[in-house]
Amino acid sequence: MNLRDFDAYFMKMALREAEKAASDGEVPTGCIVVEPAVAEPAHDGHPAVIDPNPALARILGRAHNQTEGLSDATAHAEMLALTSAMAAKGNPRLVGARLYVTKEPCPMCAGAIVLARPSVVVWGVSDPKRGGGTVFDIFSHPGMNHHPEIATGVLEDESRDILQRFFRGRRN
Repeated sequence: MNLRDFDAYFMKMALREAEKAASDGEVPTGCIVVEPAVAEPAHDGHPAVIDPNPALARILGRAHNQTEGLSDATAHAEMLALTSAMAAKGNPRLVGARLYVTKEPCPMCAGAIVLARPSVVVWGVSDPKRGGGTVFDIFSHPGMNHHPEIATGVLEDESRDILQRFFRGRRN
């Protein structure tokens, strides 16, 4: 299995979380935070090489949007998954972790992600109106103290489809 397949494996889990959100009447966004196994440790300024076997990775947190159910505007999938992941690690820093989310994080979530410091953020579909990365440039802003690697478009069609089905249903 290669890294792209590894990412797709965990994005499928994030999509299952998004389905849970949709069934609860929430905007269907799901998030998974994963600590991959290390195949080769970091050395001489080179980053660690992850083992692409998903069975060796540890899921630190998983969540879906719960803003309506919890009456909490901050209860986005990313915020809840980050909180779970930091509790699982017993550390507010998630260095080495990969965060998977079906829709590009909003500015609030992007800010929290920067503070939590996962090494990689992977999302399915970009948000051209209010994306924390593509519109507000939070992940690469020079004033930020952490700049995670970004991978986009992983299971993009599936991620877009669940959002479109949800909002079509809302309009009908």
